[in-house]
Amino acid sequence: MQDTSQKKMHEAVLINIRKIIRAVDLYSRKLAQHYQLTGPQLAILREIEKHDGLSIGGIAQSIHLSNATVTGILDRLEKRGLILRIRSSRDRRQINVMLTPDARETLENAPPLLQDHFVKIFDGMSRREQKQILTALEKVAEIMGAEKIDAAPMLLSHPPELSDTDILK
Repeated sequence: MQDTSQKKMHEAVLINIRKIIRAVDLYSRKLAQHYQLTGPQLAILREIEKHDGLSIGGIAQSIHLSNATVTGILDRLEKRGLILRIRSSRDRRQINVMLTPDARETLENAPPLLQDHFVKIFDGMSRREQKQILTALEKVAEIMGAEKIDAAPMLLSHPPELSDTDILK
């Protein structure tokens, strides 16, 4: 028979994993309801805001998503009139992405990315605490068989039209 304290311990771990998943999901739903954006769309718009005129490959590299995933997200943003794709004058094969005035207005009103809050708090912790969290999360990922899944360093949920393989590339 399993020790009661051991059972409670693994239940507490699973509850906290579920809380993290729910926090990301609730944040993503808030974005969709209030701003008509997904987490990946907001992340891409914020990246373009930092480096207006960035190439599709540059966006993909900086936010750790595949070119194909970024291209699909840019297609949706372009249909909404939030971005423009402009062919580079230096290299006609390269397409640069620019924000529209509507995108800039959307970003003024949109909340920061969820990981921005996390990074601010995490960076304020001692190096020892940071290492303990990292070690524990790496072990949890290993236990769940997720240690080899490629994932972006962003707390994003995604709409059903994007598959996990698209997001985790």
